[in-house]
Amino acid sequence: MTADDVFTHDVPAESDFGYAQAIRSGDLIHVSGQLSLDATGDFLHADDFAAQLKQTYANSDKVLAHYGATRNQIVSQTLYLVNLRQNAEATMEGNLAYFGEHRPVSTVLGITELAFPGQAVEISFVIDTKLPA
Repeated sequence: MTADDVFTHDVPAESDFGYAQAIRSGDLIHVSGQLSLDATGDFLHADDFAAQLKQTYANSDKVLAHYGATRNQIVSQTLYLVNLRQNAEATMEGNLAYFGEHRPVSTVLGITELAFPGQAVEISFVIDTKLPA
């Protein structure tokens, strides 16, 4: 595996937990759960769902850019939400704004908590680089 096949944000959590943000496997890129971290790995926007969702999508775009991929090549996403019913409408609006006319398959899971205090959203996804950008 080459350095181009693996992507990291170079934040402490990656080495602390022992994971990469994304790994290319053939034409597919598997992306770990993205969340509201800044460039140094600090968690942002505790208890502010809309701001976390916006930052999570911005971090997702960094992964896409590393691989020269676009949102239209995302084939599957899994969203983990604290307070699913409370955040459902904002999730739908954010998802439509992020993807536009593109429609990846999606699974949305309501969960009791995530890694950081006040964290309300995490999104993992799969990219197919054979699809048109």
